[in-house]
Amino acid sequence: MEQTSDNTFSIQVQKDFHHTAEAIFDAWTDIWKLDKWMFGPSVREEEIIHLTNDLYPGGKFSYKVKRGDQELDHIGTYLEIDRPTRLVFSWGVDIDSGDDSMVSLDIQPTEVGCTLTLTHDMDNKWAPYADRTKESWTKILNILDERMPL
Repeated sequence: MEQTSDNTFSIQVQKDFHHTAEAIFDAWTDIWKLDKWMFGPSVREEEIIHLTNDLYPGGKFSYKVKRGDQELDHIGTYLEIDRPTRLVFSWGVDIDSGDDSMVSLDIQPTEVGCTLTLTHDMDNKWAPYADRTKESWTKILNILDERMPL
């Protein structure tokens, strides 16, 4: 965990992939791929209600799932899109506007694939969840790696 300002901190996870930067970028932005590694019954005990995605700067996404009796809507807005090397979006789960965090994906091509660096910037009030957040992103990137190509 790194303190980025008086009010925010960030966690960072890095993962090497033996797949192209384009393939990894597309896995994050194609709703027909998200259900194979990030959401749904093949990932955890949950049902997908909907996966919607408006992939343009200012466009919104909503990934709504049902876990047990609880519905969770993972929502955000795309802030930067530079395929295949950078994707930045706000991120929150069932939140009010202004209470979201920011996720940046930097994807650098390598000789054998690419390296993805995920940075998640959050308000200090979420600091007690920093380790859990880092573990979750690490797990998600490992699932993506295991399931490629999609």
